[in-house]
Amino acid sequence: MKVSSALFLCISASFTACVPAPDFDSVPRIEYASIDQSTETDPVTGKKLRENVVITVTFEDKDGDLGATADERSDENFNSVYGKRGNYELVTLTKNTDGSWDERILSSDSVMWMPILKPDGRTGPIKGKLDYELKRPYGNSSIDIEQKYKVRIRDRALHYSNQVETDIVTVPGYR
Repeated sequence: MKVSSALFLCISASFTACVPAPDFDSVPRIEYASIDQSTETDPVTGKKLRENVVITVTFEDKDGDLGATADERSDENFNSVYGKRGNYELVTLTKNTDGSWDERILSSDSVMWMPILKPDGRTGPIKGKLDYELKRPYGNSSIDIEQKYKVRIRDRALHYSNQVETDIVTVPGYR
């Protein structure tokens, strides 16, 4: 029994070694996957506190050079290379009463970082998904507004990915 299990593992390992590396571009590529939301309420009063919105994108990158460590994010020399935006960009589009869309980067979303996505530090292809959670609080005079978002990421070589747009969600806001 042990011999057949060992033989199976050896054969399986040899097949995985023959799998060619994915042919990704060195410029990161993302695709919109989903947007989900949930309402957080006060357990005692039942009052709505905030809308939690999770934006999910899938990514692929030939070099795997995505993300930054906490130490790097606090290093002025490292930050100066990225400028004022970090490596994850979120643009918020809010629907106006006339049906047009107001597009801006909110101050709360102006500098955003994703963590290191390949902690072993070795160069090579990587793919996966990124979830980003937004919290939109309810206020005494907030109203329901429609928003959608544009997302793009940047690798350590400063290559911007393509930009993707989410579906529309209804969140608390102000006009």
